[in-house]
Amino acid sequence: MPGAVGDLLVEMDGISKDFPGVHALKECRFDLHRGEVHALVGENGAGKSTLMKILAGVYRRDAGRIRLNGVDVEIPTPRAAQLLGVSIIHQELSLMPNLTAAQNIFIGREPRRRLPFLLDEHALNENARRLFEGLHIKIEPETKVAKLAVAQQQMVEIAKALSHRAEVVIMDEPTAALTETEIDELFRIIRKLRDDGVGVVHISHRLEELKRISDRVTVMRDGQYVATVDTKDATIDQIIRMMVGRTIYEAAPEIPEVVDPNVVLEVQGLSRGRAVRNVSFSLRRGEILGFAGLVGAGRTEVARAVFGADRPDTADIRVHGKAARINSPGDAVRQGIGYLSEDRKRYGLALGMDVEANIVLATLRKFLRSFGRVDVRRTHAAAQQLVERLAIKTPSLRQKVRNLSGGTQQKVVVAKWLTANTEILIFDEPTRGIDVGAKSEIYHLLNELAHQGKAIIMISSELPEILRMSHRIVVMCEGRITGELSGRDATQEQIMTYATMRPPVAKAS
Repeated sequence: MPGAVGDLLVEMDGISKDFPGVHALKECRFDLHRGEVHALVGENGAGKSTLMKILAGVYRRDAGRIRLNGVDVEIPTPRAAQLLGVSIIHQELSLMPNLTAAQNIFIGREPRRRLPFLLDEHALNENARRLFEGLHIKIEPETKVAKLAVAQQQMVEIAKALSHRAEVVIMDEPTAALTETEIDELFRIIRKLRDDGVGVVHISHRLEELKRISDRVTVMRDGQYVATVDTKDATIDQIIRMMVGRTIYEAAPEIPEVVDPNVVLEVQGLSRGRAVRNVSFSLRRGEILGFAGLVGAGRTEVARAVFGADRPDTADIRVHGKAARINSPGDAVRQGIGYLSEDRKRYGLALGMDVEANIVLATLRKFLRSFGRVDVRRTHAAAQQLVERLAIKTPSLRQKVRNLSGGTQQKVVVAKWLTANTEILIFDEPTRGIDVGAKSEIYHLLNELAHQGKAIIMISSELPEILRMSHRIVVMCEGRITGELSGRDATQEQIMTYATMRPPVAKAS
């Protein structure tokens, strides 16, 4: 590769990006030297992946400048980025499982025989073999990707990036699904790339990894650049403080004063593959129990398993002290459990139906008369009562739900579960995609429900929200609970410490 180790490969300056209703990036900057591993860290939603997707041509920037090897460039597409020597390995690998490792690496660029419509399989496999040998990777090029472990699939992605003669390799959460042994092997590959003069961007929420692999760390917060520090000169505590160092909320916390001592939900030994590992917790009447953690921590997977949307491998679930057999969402509803999905438009609402229909849809049997006819007077009265009680802003019960604001849609989902007389409500990212004013209404609604004796689990990626609303906070990392904190005494720093704490590996008995 041209140039000496240490030359500036990438300069990004004044980068801004807006999505509808969201300021994703505001005047961000980032640089990368040849032969360095530069870590990019920040909370969920800090803008890390968005910034790197702009560098990789996935998104177009709205403002700012990008220079590669000292030259101003436009990167309109991922293909353009590859031609400029920039490759990205996404957290969700983009390999085709039914093709071989070699076919995945050179797809669309396969070597041909003399007749151009015939592929040269021998040359294809030999080219892949040379890439693997150069990285000291033990993978047979003819092996189908479906038969490879996740770590090996990641190695195929790295080989694919290098086959484009990449000078810049971006890795988005590369260790999220790997074991310690696999991480050691990945880091060996990253060090070799660095020694060969490749610039590596390492996006990660595992802060303990930074000291092992990175030369510098850039911190982002709320779509803005915070600071860049030499890894050897910074402590993990300092990095965490930079990640969360913002005003939490001007308003005082809204945690209800008293929690009923009666436990309404007990979960013991909940496991589901690698996503959820031996999770245990309890929930009391009138309590808001916050679930915090970074992307991939397993919080939503816990909620779906408790609700019966996913079948756990093992679980002991008790409702009001009695064993509850929950094999489906219908079982959960019969036990008095409601689940408000983070994707309310996909899983919580029938967007093409009106407000009244959405409110009564989950409990329609309650409103049936003889011969299976719906008692429309009762459905109308029930829906109207909840619209008034929750202050749902709609011109009428006949308004299509798709035409309502995000905050109002969320209230319609709450109304649906209140119609079902659920005592346990699981809110998964309750304010995602909702403006500040509507957020405040949702917070007041949650507290009102808690005051009424509802038991609430609130999953949120916003630390200020978790701190503002929770009696207790359960923190997860990689499928396990790594800490539990009192809502009144917790700090953002404590939550982030637990959220980036690699859980101990259980020893064989």
